Amino acid sequence: MKIPFLKRLYLATRFVIKGQILERPMPAIPAITLEEVAEARSFFPLDKFFIFGHARSGTTMLVRLVRLHPQVYCNYQAHFFTRPPFLRSLVTDPEVSQWLTRRSNRWNRGRDLSPVILRATADYILEREARRAGKTIVGDKSPSNLVHGEAVRSMLSIYPDAKLVYIIRDGRDAVLSHRIQSFIEFPEQLSREDRSIREAFIKNPEPFLHGDHSLFTPKGLETEAISWDRNVRETDKLGRELYVDHYFPLRYEDLLDHPWEQMSRLWVFLGANPDQSGLKESLLQEFAQNPDAEYQEQKAGRIANSVQKGKRGNWKDVFTQQDQRIFQTIAGETLSKWGYK
Repeated sequence: MKIPFLKRLYLATRFVIKGQILERPMPAIPAITLEEVAEARSFFPLDKFFIFGHARSGTTMLVRLVRLHPQVYCNYQAHFFTRPPFLRSLVTDPEVSQWLTRRSNRWNRGRDLSPVILRATADYILEREARRAGKTIVGDKSPSNLVHGEAVRSMLSIYPDAKLVYIIRDGRDAVLSHRIQSFIEFPEQLSREDRSIREAFIKNPEPFLHGDHSLFTPKGLETEAISWDRNVRETDKLGRELYVDHYFPLRYEDLLDHPWEQMSRLWVFLGANPDQSGLKESLLQEFAQNPDAEYQEQKAGRIANSVQKGKRGNWKDVFTQQDQRIFQTIAGETLSKWGYK
């Protein structure tokens, strides 16, 4: 396809002024066909699932629990569909795209090979680990709060036959946990104002722990609330519409209250029988552990010990009245829908 004259003039001018040429937008990658799915499963037959969730919503704990089952393997954060550059970046280079689509490449059967390449790549990555562990069901957990519902659409284009698990946590606890994590693990990424809040919190945490001083800037909390609200609304809506009975929403708080009952439901959903000798005991033992809290304590114990990690309702003590109003104004409807009063 030829570039229009004005477009060519713009590109040439940009090159002269800034020494760079803008790339032409890439055509959309087609979705995998049912025939291609069947072919892929003949090579990589293990059942696949993906765990999505907003950051700090319990995805890591869910991985530790789900893979206790002798049939199920799950690992961390391949971000096939949830964080740039995404799985699709493997085929978006113009030269690669041309090779996969050109007519003289008779291996592509007259169709863009991109979805086949992407499916085969992800299948191999997933199954090589699961087979080593002797498991027959394999999944990846990757927080989806950077792209929200778009992650579901991207997943469907490559894995229409997979299962989607989505874990939801009270957004106020999720963003509070995320804030503490940023104080502990990523202080260098904080703004000047955020660093000032962090330093004040370290010197005297009490006013922050009793709702007198806020751990957030108003703008920062607005951004966090918008992100949580959008992630939950879009992911749940598209999960139900696109995956129907292959979609499993799970509240973090229900998992805390009834770990065995909730995990049994999830294993059945994935196609694994929970009636396994010693599985309940292993689950309850693992459930009592909190390796992430131990890691944060070692890294910055003074901050980590101020707010109990994984506990529900921490926000009730820590949020100021203004914090509560901000979050309620933005995400109150979604909180109510999921039973968060």
